[in-house]
Amino acid sequence: MADLVVEIDWLNQTVRHMTRSNDRGYMDRQTQEVEPGPTQMAKGSGNRRFLYLATGATIAFVLYSVLILEPVSKCFTLEDSSNSLGLRFTYTLEMVRDFFELRSQDQLDCYVEFLQIWDVMYAVVYASMYCFWIMYFYHNRPIFLVVPVLAMVADWAENFVEVMMINRYLDSNTISDTLVSVGSGLNVIKWVFFSLTYLIIAVGIRTKIKSVIRQSKKE
Repeated sequence: MADLVVEIDWLNQTVRHMTRSNDRGYMDRQTQEVEPGPTQMAKGSGNRRFLYLATGATIAFVLYSVLILEPVSKCFTLEDSSNSLGLRFTYTLEMVRDFFELRSQDQLDCYVEFLQIWDVMYAVVYASMYCFWIMYFYHNRPIFLVVPVLAMVADWAENFVEVMMINRYLDSNTISDTLVSVGSGLNVIKWVFFSLTYLIIAVGIRTKIKSVIRQSKKE
């Protein structure tokens, strides 16, 4: 009889010990789920920082386009005519000649200044905006930043070729077919990188929306 009582007491102690262990494990898991770790907190803080930077860069992009880029381009703008070779996906010798012949020397000089100063700064603004949005959507994939940066570099290079074409046209009234081909090729490359940038950001927006929806369902 005494042995039976000892065994029952031992079983009760074992059960109580297992119950306390399970309770502690459950509380630990709950604490881990409720209280995010330092890595998660740092990740959330970084995402918010990139969101603020991307929003600020977008506002700067809009303000620069409206308050600076549009006013300074009026000196060479013509109605019912293309006002920038770089806005075309590609261009030919005939398109370049028509673009130059429709404008006076003063207008072409203004266009050169636009390409050398204001459009260069514009490329920095839009590349920064795209990079910040990519960092917000893909904070662990910085390789994607190469795409908008290459678009900016291609834009600068195409501007440089346009300036060379204009200077030659003003000096000798001739247009180099080689420069036209190089400029057109750089323009195509620029728009390809732009398309890739838009695709990367669009996929990032889609992924972020799906993530928010899944999180709201869990809550």
